[in-house]
Amino acid sequence: MSTTSSLGQSSRRSFLQAGALGIGGLTLADLLRLQATGAARPAADRTSVILFWLSGGPGHMETWDPKPRAPAEYRGPLTAIGTSVAGIQFSELMPEQARLMDRLAVVRTVNHGSGDHTKGNHWMLTGFEGPAFNAPDNTQQRRPALGSAVARLRGANQAGLPPYVAVPHLRGGTDNLFHYAAYLGVRWNPFVVNSDPNEKKFGVANLTLTRGLTLQRIAQRREMVADLDRLRRAGDGEMGALDQFQQTAFELLTGPAAREAFDIAQEPETVRARYGRHTFGQSALMARRLVEHGVTFVTVNCVPWDHHGSPGQYKTEEGARLLVPPLDRAIAALVSDLIERGLYERTLLVAMGEFGRTPRMNANAGRDHWGNTFSVLFGCGGMKMGQAIGRSSARGEHVIDRPLDPQDVAATVYHHLGIDAQAIMFPDHRGRPLALLDRGEPIRELVG
Repeated sequence: MSTTSSLGQSSRRSFLQAGALGIGGLTLADLLRLQATGAARPAADRTSVILFWLSGGPGHMETWDPKPRAPAEYRGPLTAIGTSVAGIQFSELMPEQARLMDRLAVVRTVNHGSGDHTKGNHWMLTGFEGPAFNAPDNTQQRRPALGSAVARLRGANQAGLPPYVAVPHLRGGTDNLFHYAAYLGVRWNPFVVNSDPNEKKFGVANLTLTRGLTLQRIAQRREMVADLDRLRRAGDGEMGALDQFQQTAFELLTGPAAREAFDIAQEPETVRARYGRHTFGQSALMARRLVEHGVTFVTVNCVPWDHHGSPGQYKTEEGARLLVPPLDRAIAALVSDLIERGLYERTLLVAMGEFGRTPRMNANAGRDHWGNTFSVLFGCGGMKMGQAIGRSSARGEHVIDRPLDPQDVAATVYHHLGIDAQAIMFPDHRGRPLALLDRGEPIRELVG
């Protein structure tokens, strides 16, 4: 019987998946070269990012850019409330974030001009326009997602942990397809939790052992595979990568670091209640645990936000009242927790979807797709908070002042992590060198 078949197909898949998603970043030589050219900054060591991904596209009127003086068909069913920063208002459903506005910043004029879920999803997650919804290649990712590029360039902040994690899963939403590594290679895909941290029996399947598979047996199998690998390595250029996969899989399965980071049951009930006993809240708490333990990039997948009001979809008010309050509580609790734990200076919070919603409500009391102006929320103690950047028109239709591109959002994320995205090239599947970003600049109002 072969060594691989004796492991069992199920345990082998989990073992290799864990290894493929948790490998360290650049070699020391790579890092020194990037630092010498200024493409990577040593001062950004141990910085991290938490992305709240709002697949489907939240309405800017119902979140961070309400228009209380607009006509009713534009204003919508909700009112606006003041925040802790004079002159800045949020939706009435965001009282917790409103209270913390001096610790947050909202960019109200991100735009790419498209109402196509597929294009917009790819645009915001990678910085580049994606394929059209009705195109034959509409599921093909053209550029690496932010998290995957960060995993490749930075690795994890702590050994024994994956650099890029998605929680609770990457399902749901609309055309929620482009969170992966593309031509960087599968090892830089996210480690996907695939279970809800709010469930009583929450567990991370890839960090538990299949029945009958002990740590001693894994070590024995690993030694046997290593012997075979050494015999083949000289003639096989892929063996080095496979060795890395196996090494990291072994570390994740046998080391305490990952199990400790993912063990949300260690959190006091008072802390869990503070975040909200729902999927959004507990996923945000999981994200805090992960960055605190050494994960570099966490995507909190919050779905679904596509509220047209047509049959089978939420009307604007219905969807907003269902999703905005738990999101508000989760973000506010996370920000307060990061501040209290001394993590806010080095942790960047970003909340965004692929676009906004139409300023004028439709006949079904919903809003359709709108890429001409929409909001992105930022939070970081190391950036300039307490401001609203850019101004949309009185009815929320278009940009009046300070248009910003998806690449500017991406460049800001990379900048926080010490990465000059325009200075870094990776070969695509055809071997062509492609810049990580080709025009985006960090948002100056945030980074100075």
